[in-house]
Amino acid sequence: MPTRRAVTTITPQRISFAGGGTDLPRYYEANEGSVISSAIDQYIYVTVKKHSKLFKEEFRLSYSKTEHVDDVNKIENGIARECIKLLDIDGPLYISTAADLPASSGLGSSSSFAVGLLHALHTIKGERVSASQLAEEACQVEIECLKNPIGKQDQYAAAFGGLNHFTFKTNGRVIIDHMVIENNLLDYIFDNSLLVWSGVQRDANNILSAQNEKVETRTSQYEILKNDTLRMKEYLLNPDKELLNNVGSMLERSWQIKKGVEETITNEGIEDIHTLIRKNGSLGGKLSGAGGGGFFFEIIPKSKQPKIIEMYGSSRVIKIKHEPLGSRILSEVW
Repeated sequence: MPTRRAVTTITPQRISFAGGGTDLPRYYEANEGSVISSAIDQYIYVTVKKHSKLFKEEFRLSYSKTEHVDDVNKIENGIARECIKLLDIDGPLYISTAADLPASSGLGSSSSFAVGLLHALHTIKGERVSASQLAEEACQVEIECLKNPIGKQDQYAAAFGGLNHFTFKTNGRVIIDHMVIENNLLDYIFDNSLLVWSGVQRDANNILSAQNEKVETRTSQYEILKNDTLRMKEYLLNPDKELLNNVGSMLERSWQIKKGVEETITNEGIEDIHTLIRKNGSLGGKLSGAGGGGFFFEIIPKSKQPKIIEMYGSSRVIKIKHEPLGSRILSEVW
């Protein structure tokens, strides 16, 4: 296929329903992991274009900062640097990113960026690429090249989209069960949920590094988190009138267990926010991602939501929807 002059990709972020943490290699390589997650309608946008030689630079990157470098190895953004090196792409090249929500908020934005950038770089080269290849290449960049202490669910959620049950085998293979559930069921769940911003952006790597060090001594907690994916799956595939209560209770259970996995996941301020949300109508919820800050994902009946929005303001409360699609091309210019 012919190369492109410019490509823009759109890649979703995700919410985990159950099993978060069991996708860490240090756990699943010994015990297998299991996660249920859904892509959501909050996105990372990546544009890659061929850069004019008149600028006299090989690479220009525009994200929260701007970089102008002549050598790929001098690029400070680790994900961008390693993606370019992995696909062996020469400059001059311009890369820019944008996001619907703040980074470091527990929704998998870094992995969505990696997937979206790889997708754009492949397309610039004139290559079509599968979701599974995008996910594995993003894992290679983040886990193997950059040595980030993260798991594999975010890359797969971003690449595939939809609602999925991921099983992480001890040999690193990922089994994907794309869950097909009753019409409008996910819409119903998301209609009765909110993301509430804690006000804290945090470095997930610090928390995950500490968590990784304690995996072997917290096996019983991880086993509960893993087994809870089967209960959550049953609730979603065979829903009854208690669905919202069941999902809320499972999220709450997950949050209480995860706090015992690593102490820095929570603090007094975070606990106060969650307690107040529970007192004002939440059926249960948890802090998304590694913890320490970011967004609470709370099951809150629609009738109770105006009170939460009034308490925290519309700038801190986000309505989200299910996203059935993974990373995709938004535009191509030949």
